[in-house]
Amino acid sequence: MQAKTPEQSKTILTDVVLPGETNALNSLFGGELLARMDRAASISASRHCRQIVVTASVNHVAFTRSVPLGSVVTVEAKVSRAFKTSMEVFIDVWIEDRTSGEKLKANEGIYTFVAVDETGKPVTVPEVVPETELEKQRFEAALRRKQLSLVLAGKMKPNEATELKALFV
Repeated sequence: MQAKTPEQSKTILTDVVLPGETNALNSLFGGELLARMDRAASISASRHCRQIVVTASVNHVAFTRSVPLGSVVTVEAKVSRAFKTSMEVFIDVWIEDRTSGEKLKANEGIYTFVAVDETGKPVTVPEVVPETELEKQRFEAALRRKQLSLVLAGKMKPNEATELKALFV
Protein backbone atom coordinates (compact mmCIF):
# COMPACT_ATOMS: atom_id res chain seq x y z
CA MET A 1 0.00 0.00 0.00
CA GLN A 2 1.56 3.27 -1.13
CA ALA A 3 1.83 6.17 1.33
CA LYS A 4 0.06 9.41 0.42
CA THR A 5 0.52 13.08 1.22
CA PRO A 6 -2.09 15.21 2.99
CA GLU A 7 -2.44 17.22 -0.22
CA GLN A 8 -3.72 14.10 -2.01
CA SER A 9 -6.68 13.97 0.38
CA LYS A 10 -7.40 17.69 0.32
CA THR A 11 -11.10 18.44 0.08
CA ILE A 12 -12.61 21.91 -0.21
CA LEU A 13 -16.33 22.61 0.18
CA THR A 14 -17.55 26.16 -0.39
CA ASP A 15 -21.10 27.30 0.28
CA VAL A 16 -23.13 30.33 1.32
CA VAL A 17 -24.95 30.64 4.66
CA LEU A 18 -28.71 30.80 4.03
CA PRO A 19 -31.47 32.12 6.36
CA GLY A 20 -32.81 28.65 7.26
CA GLU A 21 -29.34 27.68 8.58
CA THR A 22 -29.01 30.49 11.11
CA ASN A 23 -29.88 31.08 14.74
CA ALA A 24 -31.62 34.08 16.35
CA LEU A 25 -28.39 36.10 15.99
CA ASN A 26 -28.28 35.43 12.23
CA SER A 27 -25.20 33.24 12.59
CA LEU A 28 -24.76 29.74 11.21
CA PHE A 29 -25.98 27.06 13.63
CA GLY A 30 -23.05 25.14 15.11
CA GLY A 31 -24.65 21.86 14.08
CA GLU A 32 -24.89 23.02 10.47
CA LEU A 33 -21.18 23.79 10.49
CA LEU A 34 -20.37 20.44 12.13
CA ALA A 35 -22.29 18.64 9.37
CA ARG A 36 -20.36 20.50 6.67
CA MET A 37 -17.11 19.70 8.43
CA ASP A 38 -18.08 16.02 8.70
CA ARG A 39 -18.89 15.82 4.98
CA ALA A 40 -15.59 17.42 3.94
CA ALA A 41 -13.61 15.26 6.36
CA SER A 42 -15.39 12.12 5.16
CA ILE A 43 -14.52 12.85 1.54
CA SER A 44 -10.92 13.59 2.54
CA ALA A 45 -10.57 10.30 4.46
CA SER A 46 -12.16 8.38 1.59
CA ARG A 47 -9.78 9.98 -0.90
CA HIS A 48 -6.85 8.95 1.26
CA CYS A 49 -7.75 5.27 1.53
CA ARG A 50 -10.18 4.76 -1.37
CA GLN A 51 -12.48 2.84 0.97
CA ILE A 52 -15.80 3.37 2.72
CA VAL A 53 -15.18 5.47 5.83
CA VAL A 54 -17.21 6.09 8.97
CA THR A 55 -16.88 8.86 11.52
CA ALA A 56 -15.37 7.38 14.67
CA SER A 57 -15.09 10.56 16.72
CA VAL A 58 -15.10 14.31 16.74
CA ASN A 59 -11.95 14.96 18.76
CA HIS A 60 -11.87 18.72 18.80
CA VAL A 61 -13.90 21.64 17.49
CA ALA A 62 -13.11 25.29 18.14
CA PHE A 63 -15.81 27.84 17.33
CA THR A 64 -13.60 30.94 17.37
CA ARG A 65 -15.66 33.20 15.12
CA SER A 66 -19.35 33.30 14.32
CA VAL A 67 -20.34 32.75 10.71
CA PRO A 68 -22.86 35.42 9.69
CA LEU A 69 -25.84 35.02 7.38
CA GLY A 70 -24.79 35.46 3.76
CA SER A 71 -21.15 34.55 4.40
CA VAL A 72 -19.22 32.45 1.96
CA VAL A 73 -17.88 29.54 4.02
CA THR A 74 -15.01 27.34 2.90
CA VAL A 75 -14.32 24.06 4.70
CA GLU A 76 -10.90 22.56 3.95
CA ALA A 77 -10.04 19.05 5.14
CA LYS A 78 -6.87 16.97 4.89
CA VAL A 79 -5.80 13.68 6.43
CA SER A 80 -3.13 14.64 8.97
CA ARG A 81 -2.11 11.13 10.05
CA ALA A 82 -3.09 7.53 9.44
CA PHE A 83 -2.89 4.69 11.90
CA LYS A 84 -3.68 1.02 11.18
CA THR A 85 -7.34 1.42 10.15
CA SER A 86 -8.08 4.97 11.27
CA MET A 87 -7.25 8.43 9.99
CA GLU A 88 -7.15 11.77 11.74
CA VAL A 89 -8.56 14.55 9.55
CA PHE A 90 -7.79 18.19 10.34
CA ILE A 91 -10.42 20.68 9.17
CA ASP A 92 -9.99 24.43 8.75
CA VAL A 93 -13.03 26.66 8.23
CA TRP A 94 -12.70 30.04 6.53
CA ILE A 95 -15.19 32.84 6.01
CA GLU A 96 -14.83 35.26 3.15
CA ASP A 97 -15.61 38.95 3.53
CA ARG A 98 -18.14 39.79 0.83
CA THR A 99 -16.73 43.21 0.07
CA SER A 100 -12.95 42.80 0.40
CA GLY A 101 -12.63 39.10 -0.43
CA GLU A 102 -10.39 38.68 2.61
CA LYS A 103 -10.51 35.20 4.16
CA LEU A 104 -10.55 34.82 7.94
CA LYS A 105 -10.16 31.57 9.82
CA ALA A 106 -13.41 31.00 11.68
CA ASN A 107 -13.15 27.50 13.09
CA GLU A 108 -11.15 24.29 13.10
CA GLY A 109 -11.78 20.71 14.01
CA ILE A 110 -10.19 17.29 14.21
CA TYR A 111 -12.23 14.23 13.30
CA THR A 112 -11.27 10.54 13.28
CA PHE A 113 -12.49 8.14 10.61
CA VAL A 114 -12.17 4.39 10.26
CA ALA A 115 -11.93 2.69 6.87
CA VAL A 116 -14.25 -0.30 6.50
CA ASP A 117 -15.16 -2.88 3.88
CA GLU A 118 -18.70 -3.55 2.60
CA THR A 119 -19.49 -5.56 5.74
CA GLY A 120 -18.33 -2.82 8.11
CA LYS A 121 -15.09 -4.59 9.06
CA PRO A 122 -12.10 -2.22 9.55
CA VAL A 123 -9.44 -2.35 6.81
CA THR A 124 -5.89 -1.03 6.72
CA VAL A 125 -5.15 2.41 5.30
CA PRO A 126 -2.07 3.93 3.64
CA GLU A 127 0.43 5.89 5.72
CA VAL A 128 0.64 9.68 5.51
CA VAL A 129 3.81 11.45 4.43
CA PRO A 130 3.59 15.11 5.49
CA GLU A 131 5.35 17.67 3.29
CA THR A 132 4.84 21.20 4.63
CA GLU A 133 5.83 22.46 8.08
CA LEU A 134 2.17 22.70 9.12
CA GLU A 135 1.49 19.15 7.88
CA LYS A 136 4.52 17.91 9.83
CA GLN A 137 3.36 19.66 13.01
CA ARG A 138 -0.14 18.21 12.70
CA PHE A 139 1.29 14.75 11.92
CA GLU A 140 3.53 14.75 15.02
CA ALA A 141 0.77 16.04 17.31
CA ALA A 142 -1.73 13.42 16.04
CA LEU A 143 -0.08 10.58 17.95
CA ARG A 144 -0.23 12.58 21.20
CA ARG A 145 -3.89 13.36 20.57
CA LYS A 146 -4.61 9.68 19.88
CA GLN A 147 -2.82 8.55 23.02
CA LEU A 148 -4.63 11.13 25.14
CA SER A 149 -7.97 10.01 23.73
CA LEU A 150 -7.16 6.34 24.45
CA VAL A 151 -6.04 7.12 28.02
CA LEU A 152 -9.21 9.15 28.70
CA ALA A 153 -11.36 6.33 27.28
CA GLY A 154 -9.60 3.78 29.49
CA LYS A 155 -8.24 1.92 26.46
CA MET A 156 -4.59 2.71 27.23
CA LYS A 157 -2.75 2.87 30.53
CA PRO A 158 -1.17 6.28 31.19
CA ASN A 159 2.30 4.76 31.55
CA GLU A 160 1.97 3.30 28.02
CA ALA A 161 1.35 6.73 26.47
CA THR A 162 4.99 7.31 25.53
CA GLU A 163 4.39 10.43 23.42
CA LEU A 164 2.41 12.06 26.22
CA LYS A 165 5.00 11.12 28.84
CA ALA A 166 7.73 12.71 26.71
CA LEU A 167 5.99 16.09 27.10
CA PHE A 168 6.43 15.96 30.87
CA VAL A 169 9.80 14.23 31.31
